[in-house]
Amino acid sequence: MYSTIVSSGSGGLALADSPPLEDVGPCRRPPRRHRLPNILRRQQRIKRSGRRSTRLREERGEGDRGGKMPGLTAPSNYAEEPPRHPALKINSKEPFNAEPHRSALVASYITPVDFFYKRNHGPIPKVDDLIRYSVSISGLVNKPIQISMADIWALPKYTVTATLQCAGNRRTAMSKVRKVRGVGWGISALGTATWGGAKLCDVLELVGIPKLSSVTSLGGKHVEFVSVDKCKEENGGPYTASIPLKQAADPDADVLLAYEMNGETLNRDHGYPLRVVVPGVIGARSVKWLDRINIIEEECQGFFTQKDYKMFPPSVDWDNINWSTRRPQMDFPVQSAICTLEDVDVIKEGKARIAGYALSGGGRGIERVDVSVDGGKTWVEARRYQKDNVPYVSDGPQSDKWAWVLFEATLDIPPNAEIVAKAVDSAANVQPEKVEDIWNLRGILNTSWHRIKIQNSSCVGRSKI
Repeated sequence: MYSTIVSSGSGGLALADSPPLEDVGPCRRPPRRHRLPNILRRQQRIKRSGRRSTRLREERGEGDRGGKMPGLTAPSNYAEEPPRHPALKINSKEPFNAEPHRSALVASYITPVDFFYKRNHGPIPKVDDLIRYSVSISGLVNKPIQISMADIWALPKYTVTATLQCAGNRRTAMSKVRKVRGVGWGISALGTATWGGAKLCDVLELVGIPKLSSVTSLGGKHVEFVSVDKCKEENGGPYTASIPLKQAADPDADVLLAYEMNGETLNRDHGYPLRVVVPGVIGARSVKWLDRINIIEEECQGFFTQKDYKMFPPSVDWDNINWSTRRPQMDFPVQSAICTLEDVDVIKEGKARIAGYALSGGGRGIERVDVSVDGGKTWVEARRYQKDNVPYVSDGPQSDKWAWVLFEATLDIPPNAEIVAKAVDSAANVQPEKVEDIWNLRGILNTSWHRIKIQNSSCVGRSKI
């Protein structure tokens, strides 16, 4: 049996203008200038409706919703997809997977929502009735509950600037060594946003799990997130993922149940009305369109945890793979890429600005980015930066520990140059030189040196710089 949490106080309602391109329908909260007179009335209406719905479910013996989410549904086809920016490079139409041009990534520290990569496994879910929407929290807890959006809004609101990166970022380059399976991502399957929402550790306290817990009184050690979307890999079932309870209950881990992205209500592609954001780990663990949270003893047994997103050596291929021999991938390794040039480009000899991104998982900062114009024989240290007028210091208190660092260097470009970038993180981890050494059958975590080949540089004018 479930009960509904009744929040006290006026709550931390988020106020935002409408996002570009996206119309999430009449269920979304109105913009800031229209909302203030109606905030408390709307919140109480959502709460009253939630309590009535909960009482009806309890009277009917329907505490367990059997995976059906009131208010949010997953279409069975692609007829109702949201609009997307026409400049995105589409790598898969159904399901929709796309990335921006690489130059868009270094145009600003915070990635605009329209140019944030889109990663999906099925049709995009739709909100039918936000008032009826709720998330269940159950499993190895003493008293399962259902929480509404009003309950989430009433919790303290936090903003976390974090980079999400698909584990398959830069897969295309790895596929040139040997065939891999997966969406053919270039170097732009990542983006940095300021996420707004409630900390998961605060939500877990509602079911009696104290902060900094690593196990519940009933033996729960992992937190599983269940989406409402339909995935062919799950035979039409929902997307699932999990993280250790120790991470979920740690306030410093900054795991969010997010309802805002860059100060705006989430749009459908990015998980409206509520998603998980797990900073510092591969994007596959940040589940969108949240339906249920289960406290479980072992890690999630879903497809994307047990039979995908695991790092195998080059000696393993599809004819000799044993998925059980590897743990699910969590943190991503140190990574960098050049965004002001194509992988094969033509520029004029002389000085050119080389710019790109660098990042590392687990909250590790970037200690150094090195750039070479002679294939790695000699190096120049690039300037690193995040926010305007704030010097970047790796692991510094004013730096965003979960976010990428942008870098730039102005260098003399010789004829037929090979430009290379590599990063070093605050734990002295450095990118591997050769992609061949880290090839794996799923093409994940290509963190090898990013190489740019310059052709005919003495013959033509400067381009794409």
